[in-house]
Amino acid sequence: MKPKQVAAQAVLVTLLIGAMLPFAWAAPKQHTPGGQVTMGSVAMDIPVEMIKRMSALTNYLALSTDLNIRFRPSPNLGSAVEDLGTGQTQIAYLTPVAYIEARKKYGVVPLVTPTNQGRPYFSLVIGVKAGSGLHVPAELKGKRFAFGDEKALLQRASVESMGVKLTDFSHFAYLRHYDNIAKAVLAGDFDGGILKDSVADDFKNKGIVVIGRTPPLPSYIFAVHPGMPVAVRNKLRDALLALKKTSPDGSATLEAFDSVYDGFAVVDDQAYDPVRKLIQPYQ
Repeated sequence: MKPKQVAAQAVLVTLLIGAMLPFAWAAPKQHTPGGQVTMGSVAMDIPVEMIKRMSALTNYLALSTDLNIRFRPSPNLGSAVEDLGTGQTQIAYLTPVAYIEARKKYGVVPLVTPTNQGRPYFSLVIGVKAGSGLHVPAELKGKRFAFGDEKALLQRASVESMGVKLTDFSHFAYLRHYDNIAKAVLAGDFDGGILKDSVADDFKNKGIVVIGRTPPLPSYIFAVHPGMPVAVRNKLRDALLALKKTSPDGSATLEAFDSVYDGFAVVDDQAYDPVRKLIQPYQ
């Protein structure tokens, strides 16, 4: 190829690149004016159900902010922690133990906690099938018991705080989700299981009876990646704090997310110190 032809082609390429650059810079602004935020969550249910539960909330947040928000389900507690810590998600709905682990390992920042009747607390309970003849936790010794996630140390600590150790059970297994535990107990596959109080309430009419309960524990939490810009963090916080069951739209969003919640409250790291103390012997 002659030098003049090479020079002409170089000029043409330069012109084409120059013409394309404005469009390349403009494209992201057209699609994500406020930035992309991926929300994660511990696995409270199978992925399909989690997507259904979280979609109303992500839609609300997208409409309330200028952020493009999508949901990424996690298969278990450990992956939810890793996803948030490594930036695969930027905000996540975590159990107290998952939050404590993510805080210790990655320095995640607490944002808000859901409230039930205005209180940021919940309880873990032991559920059995109605008519089982079991009335107190101690009667589960020598029986079969179901837990959720193996990394959910608070579940084990809560059961042992009620006077039953893992070694007391004839058999125990990890079924991942609270709904799975309730269904397995009702089916007779297990004699008892650990449940979140709201899940036990959901299955009360189906035959789940509570025979043991923890004192109030600090609730689940929305935490954010430490690298999230403060302005974005504040947008998400303010939008969640504005979500109330007293409005029709807020009620529908919260009902889809978790029917027992009526809003959110600001929370700090110290609120989870009682859980740290409870699980410390099992770490």
